[in-house]
Amino acid sequence: MTLEGLPLVGLAVALGCGLLVGLERERRKGEGPDRDVAGLRTFTVAAMAGVLAAWLAEPWLVAAGLLAVAAVLTATLWRQRQQDPGLTTELALLATYLIGALALDRPMGAAVAALVLTGLLALRTRLHHFARSVLREEELHDLLLLGAIALLVMPLLPAQPLAWLGGVSARQLGGLVLVLLTLQGLAHVALRLLGSRAGWLASGLLGGLVSSTATVAALGAQARRHGGDVRAHAAAAVMSTAATWLQTLLMLWPLAPEGARAWTPVALAGLLLALTWGWWLAPAQLPEAAPAGRRPLRPREALLLAALLTGVTVAVSAAQHAMGNLGALGGAALAGLADAHAALPSLAGLAHEGRIQASILILGLLLALGANGLTRSVVAFTAGGAAYGRWVTGALVAQLLAAGAMAGLALA
Repeated sequence: MTLEGLPLVGLAVALGCGLLVGLERERRKGEGPDRDVAGLRTFTVAAMAGVLAAWLAEPWLVAAGLLAVAAVLTATLWRQRQQDPGLTTELALLATYLIGALALDRPMGAAVAALVLTGLLALRTRLHHFARSVLREEELHDLLLLGAIALLVMPLLPAQPLAWLGGVSARQLGGLVLVLLTLQGLAHVALRLLGSRAGWLASGLLGGLVSSTATVAALGAQARRHGGDVRAHAAAAVMSTAATWLQTLLMLWPLAPEGARAWTPVALAGLLLALTWGWWLAPAQLPEAAPAGRRPLRPREALLLAALLTGVTVAVSAAQHAMGNLGALGGAALAGLADAHAALPSLAGLAHEGRIQASILILGLLLALGANGLTRSVVAFTAGGAAYGRWVTGALVAQLLAAGAMAGLALA
């Protein structure tokens, strides 16, 4: 689309990007001799200069234009050095020039970049408040740890399937650890954002993303120790059981997508029933304080769980090799007594290699979740008493029946 060779689409996108960023800067430009160096017109001109430099198709012209903009900004900063104006506007102007150059061939990318840049500029106060007042030191430490695992450790792990791990690779197991740590972090952030009373039910759900069994035990002990409405504590505990179904989906899709497709309606049936049961069980007046968490990330727990997953994977794979599907199902049930997801990597690896069918995968996961439901029921009665245990056990049985019915329909 051109008019006498002029790229109208690129020009229009560059104009819009310059105006968008320039409007935000104009509002913060100020007045008088202490005002910022650039506003609406300057940013728009910079974007237009970028797209025109790219349109002229001279290899050196875009770089020369960028250097010219940088030189002008450097001279301006030198003249205003006593005022300490900062560098945000100047760097934004350089970015706007490059966005204009990008708009010629990649208008969509330029538009997205302009939106992101404007958002960062507009949220200056909130970002400063978050970094200085909201974000705690241990949270920053854990955020850096999570980024290091995702960007540095994960690419170094071998991606080749390991026979002694049932076809699961070290990178996949590392990905599971990363998922668990991410869920821990999301649970911590959500609880801080929701607050105490509003986050009561959410705390159960998010606590279950770390360990539903531990959450059931903690809520039961809290109900017994502090008294209060047992139904409120049981409602949060039931919400934690919903997280178990959600975790199976999050863990299974990266390991065995074909098996995950067959498992999805089964898991959704259990998940929806758990959420409905927890919502119905919750009384109108909920406690003011949600269960408090510890640090955002708990790497030791994630690594211990990874070790458990590895050991169970080896055991279930060996049982399947020795006794076929019956061995895989028996191993999954035994593993489920300790952890609902312990047998998932091994079953996923067997399904991914074609050693078991989707029906055996679904049956194995149901057996593991049923066995873990037995463990959680015993924990609920022991920690929270008879009334608390009945509410939690009833929800677990109903979830398993709903998921089993859906499995029967899916495999019929």
